[in-house]
Amino acid sequence: MRVDGIFVQATGVRLPARLRVDDAVAAGACPPRTAQTTGVVSVAYSPEESAAEMAVAAAAHALDRAGARPEDIDLILHADTYHQGQDLWPVASYIQRETLRNSCPALEIRQMSNGGLTAVELAAAYLKAAPGRRQALLTTADRFCEPGIDRWRTDPGTPYADGGTALVLSRHSGFAALTSLALFADSELEPLHRGDTPFSPAPFTHGMPVDFDAAKRSFVERMGISYAVARSGAGQYSVVKEALSDAGMELADAAWVILPHFGRRRLQSIYYRPFGIDPDRTPWEWARTVGHLGAGDQFASLDRLVVSGRAVPGDRCVLMSVGAGYSWGCAVVDILDRPAWADG
Repeated sequence: MRVDGIFVQATGVRLPARLRVDDAVAAGACPPRTAQTTGVVSVAYSPEESAAEMAVAAAAHALDRAGARPEDIDLILHADTYHQGQDLWPVASYIQRETLRNSCPALEIRQMSNGGLTAVELAAAYLKAAPGRRQALLTTADRFCEPGIDRWRTDPGTPYADGGTALVLSRHSGFAALTSLALFADSELEPLHRGDTPFSPAPFTHGMPVDFDAAKRSFVERMGISYAVARSGAGQYSVVKEALSDAGMELADAAWVILPHFGRRRLQSIYYRPFGIDPDRTPWEWARTVGHLGAGDQFASLDRLVVSGRAVPGDRCVLMSVGAGYSWGCAVVDILDRPAWADG
């Protein structure tokens, strides 16, 4: 989808602390092989702060940078993948109450690690659906902690991290323009993260922590590894091709390619080799100090490139994402200016 008249006005990030992988290995928490194969050196870590509280902190950061007033925000979308701190509870309403206290729709998106770009597409469409709409606040947050999640073992190949991110989209102005965006889903791969276990009456009935690897093994035994690899590769290729075509560019034209914060081996098999991406064109050296933020990798990396000054006016950034379910996203963002808040 070609996008016109939608801008990124501000970003915000909340990463409370860092947990070094070497220390986790020494403590027996992280398998040495995980450290070796992923190349991740530390992960963002929240000792106490809930996912919802980190989302509020990131949102407040982005709203302050944007100079947004409560009446300016016409939509709030919060993307997440895991427990937000309370049960049977609308986390997006909490974010709204703790930041804007306005009356616009505040909704939660749970499309796993593709939630961030999903929120961008939905917000862009919402803002353009009525002439009086101005801005949207998008947030993501997760705290991947025990007993439900083992950040080192739940999904081998991707150390999980804690943190919140935010982005303010605008109809009028911003430091970057959203040029194109594509989403694609293939529900035939949905069992990859479900496996063969029966449905349960309550969370974690089948045991803790969650074991994605077991679900993947079950699917591969039934369908074959070639089937899974072919369909997952086709899904990512589809959205990248569409987003680049709509932006009138090739991937080689991009100054930066923002990828999920996966481990190095997974990045090589999913992105580097299939798309010919040089890791130096990605924020990998920073991402490997952060870990996988669920739905927030793309927002966090964009923030980092802009604040660090590595992304400059005239640069084209291609953002890619994938989430269990299965779905994929790709967006092209053009950097227009260096925002004043980036020097703060």
